[in-house]
Amino acid sequence: MRGHRRQQSIELLEFMGVVRENGSEQPSPPPVQTPLSYDYVLVAKTHQEREAFKKQSRFIEELKRKNLKVTKIIDDELVFYGIQAPKEIFEKYRYLLKVSDACNWSSDQNIVSLTTRIRIVHFILNHTPIHTGEDLRDLMKKKVFEAKFCLHEKKKQRELKQSWARWTACLQGQPISAVRNYFGEKVALYYLWLGWYTYLLIFPALIGAIIFLYGLAFFNTSPLIKEVCEASTVMCPLCDNRCKVWQLSDTCTYAKVNMLFDNDGTVLFAMFMAVWATLFFEFWKRHRASYVCAWKVSDWCEEEEELILEIVNNVDCNPKTYEHSYLRSTLVLICVTVMILVIIGLTHALVVFRVIAAVLLAEGSWEFLSTHSNGGAMMLGAFVHYLIITIMTRINRVVAMKLCEIEKTRSFAATEKSFTVKMFTFQFFTYFSSLFYVAFFLGRINGHPGGYVRIAGKWRLEECHPSGCLTDLFIQMAIIMVLKQTISNVFEFTGPWFSTWLKRRKTHKLQRKCAHCYLKDELEYQHGAEMCDNCKLRDWLSNYRLNDVDSFSLFNEFLEMVIQFSFTTIFVAAFPLAPLLALINNIIEIRLDAIKMVTLERRLIPKKTNDIGVWIDVLEAIGVLAVIANGLVIGISSDFIPRLVYRYHYGPCANDTATDTDCMAGYINNTLSTAHVYDDSIRNEFSAAQMVTHSGLNVSSCSYKDYRSDDDYSLTPQFWLILAVRFAFVILFEHVVVICKFIAAWFVPSAPMQVKNDRLFDKLNRLKEELRSFEA
Repeated sequence: MRGHRRQQSIELLEFMGVVRENGSEQPSPPPVQTPLSYDYVLVAKTHQEREAFKKQSRFIEELKRKNLKVTKIIDDELVFYGIQAPKEIFEKYRYLLKVSDACNWSSDQNIVSLTTRIRIVHFILNHTPIHTGEDLRDLMKKKVFEAKFCLHEKKKQRELKQSWARWTACLQGQPISAVRNYFGEKVALYYLWLGWYTYLLIFPALIGAIIFLYGLAFFNTSPLIKEVCEASTVMCPLCDNRCKVWQLSDTCTYAKVNMLFDNDGTVLFAMFMAVWATLFFEFWKRHRASYVCAWKVSDWCEEEEELILEIVNNVDCNPKTYEHSYLRSTLVLICVTVMILVIIGLTHALVVFRVIAAVLLAEGSWEFLSTHSNGGAMMLGAFVHYLIITIMTRINRVVAMKLCEIEKTRSFAATEKSFTVKMFTFQFFTYFSSLFYVAFFLGRINGHPGGYVRIAGKWRLEECHPSGCLTDLFIQMAIIMVLKQTISNVFEFTGPWFSTWLKRRKTHKLQRKCAHCYLKDELEYQHGAEMCDNCKLRDWLSNYRLNDVDSFSLFNEFLEMVIQFSFTTIFVAAFPLAPLLALINNIIEIRLDAIKMVTLERRLIPKKTNDIGVWIDVLEAIGVLAVIANGLVIGISSDFIPRLVYRYHYGPCANDTATDTDCMAGYINNTLSTAHVYDDSIRNEFSAAQMVTHSGLNVSSCSYKDYRSDDDYSLTPQFWLILAVRFAFVILFEHVVVICKFIAAWFVPSAPMQVKNDRLFDKLNRLKEELRSFEA
């Protein structure tokens, strides 16, 4: 029945020349300056307390005093107020924009678009107090009004669904200009950045996969894997009491996994990713400049526009002045420091959890878990870390907002910038504190047999695997990254979809009630005719039933992607497949966000801007940190340097000695030290029951991963040589990569020459036009 009415409406529209013969609509939109387009809608409950009803009425009266037209429609339980602003308000805005220093006026702004109208009305509503001094935000908190939103435009919404917000468009480009015309520049620049980031991920994803396959190719030929898998070496117990000695060959699979990520190609890949991050920033600046220039917002200033809107709202306004207090700044700094220490404290708690979990698993009755207690504890720790991340995300948001309130920033733009920096800082420590521990401390502060470091004098700290520590970091990253991306995407889509589905079931009655005006609604939408109250109510109620959005809805999307960017770059040396996972996730993320934003959520308030804001500074800081972290991971965490030293100084090929054996033969045994039971310290450390193998053989000595003397357990000269080479490599790596970054930044201009020339002539023509106006 609905399809039949739709066909009738298309036939009538074709007859009137609005639709082409193939059924596609002409791109010419209805006039934006129509008195029938509603800029905003407020929703309240019909049954309220007397005091709340009085405040509601006073607020509507205040809007009418500002010449805003208010249309009231009552449903069974809700009352809707459609807000329309007069033409005079937009004329003032256009004039002030023209004379502004930072928000340059252009001929394209002669017509005020609907997105601009919405932004202006949104500001007026939020800055209209009643007699008690309460504004709309305060009234929303007290449930005087249930909701506020701007309306989706049916035609443009339908066009965006067809060209962008659908799963079948995953491998297609994005209509960025159409997104900008509907959601504003801020949302458009987010999708432009996300699309550009996803496109440039193709190259590191392919190279990371090649590095992975390169490690896979050495499964059967690597002497390191062969040495582990065929070893008869007896290793020392990994815990106290029930843990027994074990065979090095038991960890053959672990050694193979380690070789996939800790090989010679990892160094080159880490250097490539550091340079790639710089090229990504520089090419992004060029890509952004092309669109920003075409949109005529190159010199846009958000704070300047806020000042213009304050004058438009109230010509006698007294804007909030800039304030600075050393006391408040000190208080904020102390609170941020305390919050970071709390997050680091949670990391320490996670370390304790893994240590205790390893002991419990080793002492358990399941032989498999007992044998792989350390690996099981690491995986459990990663799951617990993910739960901590989920909980701390909510806490971090509340704390960041409270700190912004203490700062008393002057404008919303400044508040948003301050909130972004604080929230990202908290989230970064929440996500990466545990990873930094695994990368740089795990297995290096645990001591040695006879001198183990213990927590509370009872539980031994974790140890690295004899094949290297990088696999532990890989496991931690893989679990967190996969869980975060998979679970977040599932809940991010299914949550709003399920909520919208439930709400739609409640609107069936109203849809049947308004079915008779469906055709009329189509024609009115094309020509701006007055809609019947039932059709207005249906449209407003359908928007009301959608999921709510706020000023920080887009922030959540940015934060998610920037955290992913951190995973992709900072510890990429330990997880070369991270760019590939990020690429797959982003292809899905773009359409998921688009579908959610166009069909499942209320329309975001269109914001005008010319950049992604403080996020670009955050991304550049991550790029610098990525150079440092990857240099440390390769130099300290991986076995690249010990292998290098062994190959050229201790191995069979040392000093250019010709040999038929592989140059890395004997490397694993070289990294192991021996503990003897006849030493009193060792006898006290391990019981007689622990020195019995699974086959029932008693042993008098066991091996552990370290460079120590077998006599007094002091560090050997080889340890100090490797340590010196490690630090030398880190310094050399970082200097070489930083030089490459500077060269790349210098080599790529920040904007295309055509864009610079266009801006030059635009300014020239604008100055000539002003001069002619002055002379006239």
